[in-house]
Amino acid sequence: MTDHPITPPPELVQQWADMLASRSDEAVFSLAAQWGYEQRGEINEAKLQQARDQELEACIDFVRRGPWCSEKLRAARRPKPPTLAEKALEQYDRCVSILEEKGYSPAGCIRAALERLKQLEDSNE
Repeated sequence: MTDHPITPPPELVQQWADMLASRSDEAVFSLAAQWGYEQRGEINEAKLQQARDQELEACIDFVRRGPWCSEKLRAARRPKPPTLAEKALEQYDRCVSILEEKGYSPAGCIRAALERLKQLEDSNE
């Protein structure tokens, strides 16, 4: 078996294998699945508690920093993902910065790319 935190011990695997002779596959697989589910819950509980503690500490830090209201707290702890337009503008600005650092004019690059595209289209006609 693999080295995974929810890998059953060899004795339990052997017990399930032995049960297959006297019980239906479905019954044995159900027992194994139930065992795995129970293990998952025990393993994740510590991680969940750690995340809850971190969330609580972040909220306390936010409150300590000064005037606040519930809307500001909510926005700070559960920020909305950027919109597609915001992502596109951010990427555009990043591209322009890179081009300018290399000495290129963004408008010139776009024009050159469009002219090259036109040449390719004309040659395909």
